[in-house]
Amino acid sequence: MSTLETNAIGKYSGNNVSVDDALNLKSYTTTQRDALTSVAGDTIYNSTVGGPQTYDGTSWINLFTPPDLIVSSLIIAGGAGGGGNGPTGPSGGGGAGGYRNSYSTETSGDNSSTETPLTLSASTNYTVTVGAAGAAETSGSNSVFSTITSTGGGYGGRTGNGVTGGSGGGGGYAGNGAAGTANQGGDGGNGGGSNPWGGGGGGGASANGGNFSSPIGGAGGNGLSSSINGSATTRAGGGGGATQNGTGGTGGSGGGGNGTNSGTAGTGTVNTGSGGGGGWPGGAGGSGIVILRYPDYYSITVGAGLTAGTENTDGSDKYIEITAGTGTVSWA
Repeated sequence: MSTLETNAIGKYSGNNVSVDDALNLKSYTTTQRDALTSVAGDTIYNSTVGGPQTYDGTSWINLFTPPDLIVSSLIIAGGAGGGGNGPTGPSGGGGAGGYRNSYSTETSGDNSSTETPLTLSASTNYTVTVGAAGAAETSGSNSVFSTITSTGGGYGGRTGNGVTGGSGGGGGYAGNGAAGTANQGGDGGNGGGSNPWGGGGGGGASANGGNFSSPIGGAGGNGLSSSINGSATTRAGGGGGATQNGTGGTGGSGGGGNGTNSGTAGTGTVNTGSGGGGGWPGGAGGSGIVILRYPDYYSITVGAGLTAGTENTDGSDKYIEITAGTGTVSWA
């Protein structure tokens, strides 16, 4: 409280009172406030929500207009598996899951502009699904938040073409890479060669997969970095292509699995949406992730069916990482 002994307090007609200096209400966090024995009319400054509140005898009422519930998000779908679900063929790497980013001015998938954050309503349920990873020669699953869908990565071809997806799968030695989805991820690279043969790399969030260049399998396309959780992290790299009688391609930055020239290929990193490498068999992709960021006035409730980390504060925002499942979230 301001030092009242230096202030002049004047009383006028009725209940009007003037104070020379600004009136500084006693500050409490929400936890401290709830521990008080309060009576109707008590008024405080709540440092957790950033505004004054008064007690009406039953509950605390805001004396200010809450900020809009504007939610930025990073939605990454499940990465695809590399080609080679069997003992044949120098196959292509799996494509990364689609990458959609609406935080700050960061780059979204396929090197596109930042998407527009969603303005939502408190006490309303919004659907969230975290896309699962694809096994060898299997595409990843879509990730969803409210009206936003990121497309699962396309898997690598065994000997033929890759498969389209959020990022496209690399082609096997006799096939071409597949296209990624616009504004979500890159294309897969082409396979080719003639003893040694090799597959193309899977597309990543920021780059196309590399073509086979004898005797090295195509490299996976690189991922993108985001600081939506307060720490710059690269995710959604494509898987490297396999080769026969050569060297497997490296996975793209952000968690892409390496291709191989024999044996099981590298897998995509969990919760990055990265693609698996091509091999005998191909490596599985990495599961997707949904990261939400919103004003620190609000607190999130994560419903049954979803796996999430702790709600954290970063500056004037909070964020949460949702790593598996399907269900709903809401804010209050």
